[in-house]
Amino acid sequence: MRILLLTIIYCAGSFAALKSTITFRRVLIPMRDGLRLSANVFLPAEHVAFPVILVRTPYGKGPELTANYRAFVDHGYAVVVEDVRGRYDSEGVFEPLTQEPEDGNETINWIARQSWSNGRVGMIGGSYLGMAQWQAALRANPHLKAIFPVVSGDDDYRDRFYSPGGAFKLGHRLEWLAENLKAPGYQPEFNKYIWHLPIRMADVAATGRRLELYADAMNHPSFDGFWRAISTREHLEKIRVPVFAVGGWYDNYVESDLDAFVTLHKRTGLNHILIGPWPHSMSYKFAHADFGPEAGVPIRRLQFQWFDQWLMDKDSPLTSAPPVQVFVMGANRWREHREWPPARARLARFYLDSGGHANALDGDGILRTRVPARQMEDRYTYDPRDPVPTHGGAVCCNPSVFPWGPLDQRPVEKRRDVLVYTTSPLRSDMELLGGIKVVLFVTSSARDTDFTAKLVDVFPDGTARILSDGILRMRYRESLEKPVLARPGQIYELTIDAGVTDNVFQKGHRIRIEVSSSNFPRFDRNPNTGEPIADETRLLKASQTVYHGPLRASRLELLVMPRELTLAPRAAEAK
Repeated sequence: MRILLLTIIYCAGSFAALKSTITFRRVLIPMRDGLRLSANVFLPAEHVAFPVILVRTPYGKGPELTANYRAFVDHGYAVVVEDVRGRYDSEGVFEPLTQEPEDGNETINWIARQSWSNGRVGMIGGSYLGMAQWQAALRANPHLKAIFPVVSGDDDYRDRFYSPGGAFKLGHRLEWLAENLKAPGYQPEFNKYIWHLPIRMADVAATGRRLELYADAMNHPSFDGFWRAISTREHLEKIRVPVFAVGGWYDNYVESDLDAFVTLHKRTGLNHILIGPWPHSMSYKFAHADFGPEAGVPIRRLQFQWFDQWLMDKDSPLTSAPPVQVFVMGANRWREHREWPPARARLARFYLDSGGHANALDGDGILRTRVPARQMEDRYTYDPRDPVPTHGGAVCCNPSVFPWGPLDQRPVEKRRDVLVYTTSPLRSDMELLGGIKVVLFVTSSARDTDFTAKLVDVFPDGTARILSDGILRMRYRESLEKPVLARPGQIYELTIDAGVTDNVFQKGHRIRIEVSSSNFPRFDRNPNTGEPIADETRLLKASQTVYHGPLRASRLELLVMPRELTLAPRAAEAK
């Protein structure tokens, strides 16, 4: 194996953070099939064996030491940054759904054999880099001592391709493919390829070529054995390594980040999680929302504390700290918990009501804390040729073409195919948190269609800030594994997973739920035909009815923190 060895001296005037000489090696790491993965190795100047921080990336390891990695080297770690198989300088074909567990495992074993390694490895990185950590951890390599995945999720089906309700994450997937796997010279246009039909061929519109990765997703629209075999979530019992996960309330993967924490914490108690008010980029600064000066977090300091504990056997403040740190939006402050969801939270229900005309913002939709006395219904027409547009929220991954975050929903709420239900102004602060469930009693004229739900914080000036949303494809109302078409006109009870949040609705604010049948291009359009959606080119209108009242109590379900705990931080500040 060829190794290029360089020694680089960073003077104080050039890189003040560094104290000494750093050795840089460019290496080719052999894999089980004879292919080689390209990596950069950065070592502190001392000629001893170090604990190692590993980064595995499909986005290019770069030619030099970055500020992020310099900090680790200066702290006493060796750093290895590797191009994953089939990307940039690494050999092979890029197969992201299957390659990372074993490639990660073999890379860790190679690191452990090197003279400059003491055999202890930790991993860092976000998004795909975080997913690669989870996949490597599934192999239970004894040299992997801790991981720190950021905005990564734990399941390819529910995170990267489909929603928990079975709809395809169209904008997310096509944008990522267009940005990372397009044919040379091809110039994709987001506002063109998202409309392409049939969806099975949309990868060609987005990248200029057919992709096996995309074809696999189209061939497996249900959560079947294909997805189960490659899912981290389905195999979390294999994860023995301590995990510190970081997510964001406006990130596409936050539900899965929390899901993995809950499962692992019950079994090992060795993991921590931190959720902040940010999207996939981890930036908490938005043009139309201010979460205050406390929103930022010293991630690097937390990483040092985490890896110093598990790779260097140093005392860490994390040992005694509560394992859950979440940012409470609205109150704009951090809160710690011993578990998630917090045991002190209580289930609350808000019931849909109207006079039969909840359509749009000027309708008569109401959200009540008690079951309405009258039985009513609201109707609208869903036309997949004119879907409700996505406007912010937990979308991914390029805000310049697909805006994310806490955007004002009033432009969407003007539409007649959006039902709007709103409480009266709150008389005191109310903290709503955890998983958001919207239970609807519905009928449709279609054999298959979609129903969407969105949770919104309405400010006194009318600003309607999105908190979370979700969708349910009717054919998956019973399970993601076995699709069952509906009978037109029959009433069904549906439960929509509408995401997660932690938000204080302040006094004078109102709680709002939006109900519709599309959220495009966050999710693909249901053509309403009942046929396989990947191959469908026909688009039919569907007549939708939402029932509410004492017999069919459509409602919002979520957790509420006790009022004294919601108000406590503010009272403490007043002192």
